[in-house]
Amino acid sequence: MRDTLARRTLALLAIAMMVLAAGCSTIRFSYNQGDTLLYWWLNSYVDFEGQQADVAKRDIKGLFQWHRQTQLRDYAALLGTFQTKLAGNPTHADLLGAYREVRVRGERVAQRAVPELTTLAMSITPEQIGKIEAKFKDKNDEYRRKFIAGSNDKRQRARFKKSMEQMELWFGSFSSEQEATLRRASDLRPLDNNLWLEERQYRQRRIVAMLREVQQKKLNREQTTAQVQAMMRELFTRMESPERKAFYDASIDHNIKYILTAIRIATPQQKAHAQQRMQGWMNEFEALAAGK
Repeated sequence: MRDTLARRTLALLAIAMMVLAAGCSTIRFSYNQGDTLLYWWLNSYVDFEGQQADVAKRDIKGLFQWHRQTQLRDYAALLGTFQTKLAGNPTHADLLGAYREVRVRGERVAQRAVPELTTLAMSITPEQIGKIEAKFKDKNDEYRRKFIAGSNDKRQRARFKKSMEQMELWFGSFSSEQEATLRRASDLRPLDNNLWLEERQYRQRRIVAMLREVQQKKLNREQTTAQVQAMMRELFTRMESPERKAFYDASIDHNIKYILTAIRIATPQQKAHAQQRMQGWMNEFEALAAGK
């Protein structure tokens, strides 16, 4: 959801974990189209030229093949764990553990993608770096309009609307009383949109700096791989850095409390809906892993 080149690449590669898919039937379709979707997304930033396009398509296809063959059954097993937790009374520690499990899998995909990201970084031209910067600026301006501009209530409502789309995917429809409870819980979360924009811009600057370093110094493959890996480590460990750990920890803590509120007020029917949704996703992951 943060529009940076590396993070969105990894998110699309891990599309099978996206709980924002609009129902069980679309996960398989989306995943089977994932290599094309990822190429289109990257092209909207880079504007591939000549052989770049063929190489990008080849590398993306290879990554999805690896992901299908090695990761999807693990995702199904992880969802099974979540399903078991939901059947009981999940705690703050349970949800924190689930978050960490998902993060580990994101890092795993990132490490596997290093060779392909290295090839991409080595092929980027100065003109394309300029296009990437311009795209980042456009996306940041859009973020400001949606999540920073306007009154505090407007921004709270925009965030709540976005979160409710996810909640309803899991639990189905909520009553007016339930929505009011969730709105109050949502508003207790810090409205840190300016800080999230700072984090977004930090990652963007880091990506552009890496690409410029590779291009201007004409780094070889070994040197470029080292640059990509260093950037990955920095972006993944930033949450633990002294200047940002408190911010990230607080954000995770508040979001977990918000989710626990939804679970606490969910009816047996809504919990059953969530159980069925997860089972559907588990079945889809198993089918995809089998090549269907």
